[in-house]
Amino acid sequence: MHLNYHFLKYLCPELEKAFLGKKIVTCFSQNKDELIIETEDAVESRFMRAHFLPPQIYLSFPGNFQRAKRNSINLFHELLGDVITGCQVLNFERAFIFNLSSGKILLFKLHANRSNVLLYEQDGTQPLRLFRNSISEDRDLDWKSLNKSSDLSKETFDSLEGNASKFLPTLGAIPRNWLKERGFIDADLDNKWDLMQELLDMLDTPLFSLVEKNGEIHLSLLPEDTPVKSFSNPILAVNELFYLALVRRNFEKDKNALLKKYQEQLKRTNSYIEKSSIKLDELRNSPPPSQLADVIMANLHAFQDGKLEAELMDFYTGENILVKLKPNQKPQDLAASLYRKSKNRKLEWGQLEKTIAAKITQAITFESKIKDLNEIEDFRTLKGFKKSHGEDKVLQKDSVVLPFKTFEFEGFPIWVGKSSSANDDMLRGYTKKDDIWLHARMVPGSHVLIKTSGLKSIPMAVLETAASLAAFYSKNKNESLAPVIHTEAKYVRKIKGSPAGSVMVEKEKVLMVVPKGPEEIFGKGD
Repeated sequence: MHLNYHFLKYLCPELEKAFLGKKIVTCFSQNKDELIIETEDAVESRFMRAHFLPPQIYLSFPGNFQRAKRNSINLFHELLGDVITGCQVLNFERAFIFNLSSGKILLFKLHANRSNVLLYEQDGTQPLRLFRNSISEDRDLDWKSLNKSSDLSKETFDSLEGNASKFLPTLGAIPRNWLKERGFIDADLDNKWDLMQELLDMLDTPLFSLVEKNGEIHLSLLPEDTPVKSFSNPILAVNELFYLALVRRNFEKDKNALLKKYQEQLKRTNSYIEKSSIKLDELRNSPPPSQLADVIMANLHAFQDGKLEAELMDFYTGENILVKLKPNQKPQDLAASLYRKSKNRKLEWGQLEKTIAAKITQAITFESKIKDLNEIEDFRTLKGFKKSHGEDKVLQKDSVVLPFKTFEFEGFPIWVGKSSSANDDMLRGYTKKDDIWLHARMVPGSHVLIKTSGLKSIPMAVLETAASLAAFYSKNKNESLAPVIHTEAKYVRKIKGSPAGSVMVEKEKVLMVVPKGPEEIFGKGD
């Protein structure tokens, strides 16, 4: 009801008391949907703050406001030096005016997503200035036309057959719900009139209460059983509404969104630790492939005369095993392949141990950040938290188009630049020196990053996957095998004046891979 005529008729007399005789000294905007007007007299300063970002339409009249040093623009220069001489609500309308000593009129029109602030010359019928120029209907709006008249007699009520919305269009949602809850819709005409009179009596003697309904904070002029807060002064009520419904709610929305992202990261990290630990246990407890190779080499005679399979006794376990060769494969070649797998398994074993240890450290870090974030209670501290954790810039972005596609493989984020300029943005704004940078060799293509989170080395499978993506997002996309260079991001630098996406690379290595897109690797497109 904070935009409602029945509230504004109490707010305006208090605004007149608070602003009477005050001179307008500044008028500015820090974003396109919020207007700030500063006033002062010999005693104090006072601000008007109009926030018009739909659906968050709120007013506030604080005693202080800290203007930002950047991204701030002066507006309504015609107001400067003018003195406020009065404040009036427009009859039965969601609008009010400030009268100025020059004769000018400053109109606050509170029509939901068409809310606006308009300035009129003395006796002007068209606005001199508009805050929101995009509302074309306001360019020719005569503020006097907003004044309405309303006949609240029993005869009018009866002629409208008790239609509450037609009888009093200014009621708003909360009073209409009050009528509905008391059976207004199905009541006879006399009972409807009695309910309407009871409602009007309450609206004429209000207590300004803030109530929570469906997760939203609202202002009510009616008696409430469990108000969040109640006020006798409408300015205090609307100021607190602004804080709880806009400032506090946006803070909690911002904080909870970041908290959710950290929790998702922690969940993925713990999942990787769990799966990799199982895999590590399997490597530790399963017999190495070299044992089967030993059995084959001890029984080469069993594959004489071109035989492709043989049942051999495993002298490590005492059990018989069936060994099959591929067409034209020699048993010695199969054994050599198994010896290589056994050697590689030792390397994989060591890499898994390092990666799991690093991921455990990462999980502890996420848990610490989540704990710190849960304890934050204001925007200033939240801003400081974000600044001190600049390494999480991607997580902190909200509804912002990132310059890269994001994938994940075996717990490692892999980013792929979307364009030449996006490649530059990714390298400049989102890269840490120990990330692994990849690019298709000697052809145009996307920059690719593996986010290492401080790990000194990464699994070969992760490197090969990122390289396959780098080849796929390049001119070598259709080659059967393509070379991809890779190095630490600290050895990649942008040369001033060079074309978008062009960089100087040092200490690169070359990896030959099959180009593969996200659908082939991950089973779905980006």
